[in-house]
Amino acid sequence: MERFLKAYSDYIYAIMRIVIGLLFACHGAQKLLGVFGGTTPPALSQMWIGGVIELVGGALVAVGYLAGYAAFLCSGMMAVAYFQFHWLGGQPPGFWPILNGGEKALMYSFVFLYIASRGSGTWGLSRGPAGGRD
Repeated sequence: MERFLKAYSDYIYAIMRIVIGLLFACHGAQKLLGVFGGTTPPALSQMWIGGVIELVGGALVAVGYLAGYAAFLCSGMMAVAYFQFHWLGGQPPGFWPILNGGEKALMYSFVFLYIASRGSGTWGLSRGPAGGRD
């Protein structure tokens, strides 16, 4: 399977980057704009700042503009979200994501870390001469 898919790996990565970025941006739109059943937090609160990072960072990742830098920021934010709201504040609190509801936060954190390591790549707006590094 790897031998077959290797020829398409740059395109598969681009599709993953676009989908993950758009999904993350939707979380930000939910917080900041109140769409998709969301409610808007007070301006400059921690949740509001998180919404800005989600909306802007997700959009930058999706279009591939400075995606490595945006993804690194998004990865860190999701790591903080996991520790603060799931490990320490989950119901029940504890390390295991399957028990504290933090699977999505951890998956986003590690996928964004991977995107940060690869940059914008194919179909990215800031695709550089190094083949997609930001």
